[in-house]
Amino acid sequence: MVKAGRFAAERYLLDSLNRIAKNQAAYSVLYVNVSRLKPKNRHPEFVKVMARLFDDLVGAADGTLFVLSNSDFAILGKNITSTTVERAVKKLRAGLASDPLLFAQDGEAFTRVYTFPEDFVELYRHIEELMNDETPVDLSAYKYPVEAAQMDGVLEHLNNINIVELVKRQSVIRFEGANRFKTLFQEFFIAVKDLSKAFDRNIDLVANRWLFLYLTQTLDKKTISAFENADIENWPSQIGLNLNLSTVHTPEFSDFAAAFLKDGRKVVAEVQIMDVFNSLNSYFEVRDFLRQDGHKILIDGTSPEMLRMLNISRLEPDLIKIFWDPMMALEENNQGLKEIISGFGAERVILAKCTEESAVRWGVNYGIRSFQGPYIDYLETALIRTQCPDGKICSAADCLKRRRLLSGAFKSGCRHREFLEKILG
Repeated sequence: MVKAGRFAAERYLLDSLNRIAKNQAAYSVLYVNVSRLKPKNRHPEFVKVMARLFDDLVGAADGTLFVLSNSDFAILGKNITSTTVERAVKKLRAGLASDPLLFAQDGEAFTRVYTFPEDFVELYRHIEELMNDETPVDLSAYKYPVEAAQMDGVLEHLNNINIVELVKRQSVIRFEGANRFKTLFQEFFIAVKDLSKAFDRNIDLVANRWLFLYLTQTLDKKTISAFENADIENWPSQIGLNLNLSTVHTPEFSDFAAAFLKDGRKVVAEVQIMDVFNSLNSYFEVRDFLRQDGHKILIDGTSPEMLRMLNISRLEPDLIKIFWDPMMALEENNQGLKEIISGFGAERVILAKCTEESAVRWGVNYGIRSFQGPYIDYLETALIRTQCPDGKICSAADCLKRRRLLSGAFKSGCRHREFLEKILG
């Protein structure tokens, strides 16, 4: 997928068209008019989801997907057939049934296949016109990959800020019946977007996987250090931490365990699935090491596709997280997936990043009872506000913000800490 800075994808596409100009016969371009969809269906996160629906087509065409500056897609490849195009569009129709463009009688309103050489000039001119668009844009929306030379600056900045102000907490809630909820654990983390804002909002800290891995090793230690200055009276019995496998064997983690993990407190170590497969021996060693002291290990960032591909049960984690994706709603009753989740143990599965009620309905339909994400945050806060004497005075947004903070003047503005820090259960 090509998208980096305004018009970078357009320039790369034009360069690719120039390179195939002498041998156009085998190529074609599928052009998808995402920019013509309703605004609500052009949210950047949803554009990413839509792009994934064309993965099969890109693979079959041995092609390249270009995400243009106006969010349109251009897929350059070989032997792009109407059947493969219709298959991808059918998935979109199911997910965007409210958008009339997908059901327009004009077949080219949403997608068009440019065949070469007859359509070459027309497409080329269209891309040039996009690049001549003088519409003002917010350049802050375009991020540039962090470079190795900038990492020292990022790390130095981390040392100069109050890290407690960047660490947030978020509950994982288990549904235990009608209007009955229990806090399974609370996760403490530094949101990368908050770190980007504190350093340079135009730099993409996650674009380079290896530099980001290097950064997260420092973030692990910084997150752990924040507990020392956190202004929290009612700690959860289980604390979720995003950790690299290597962090568990550092002096910082040992000191944290000795000073903080007492009175029955335990850690749920959340490790990325790619970190696991890059170092299986380390994973098994860390998993067993943590369990010796009653801690748990959670494999983070899985998806239905991963569960189908991988026998995750062989890794024997205590918990796994599936990340919610709005397009998952299109697959409400997949018996094979139900069997995979049931075989692993639905009670050990958490559906995370839940942004809407449909995510919870999807999870419950697959036997899942534990959830995390913005929608769950609002449910949790709403329940607590019904019990708090100031529930009708403070806004829901302020209450939620205070609840997520570890310390600070804004959090101190709450007059009922016993409700602000309440653990459901």
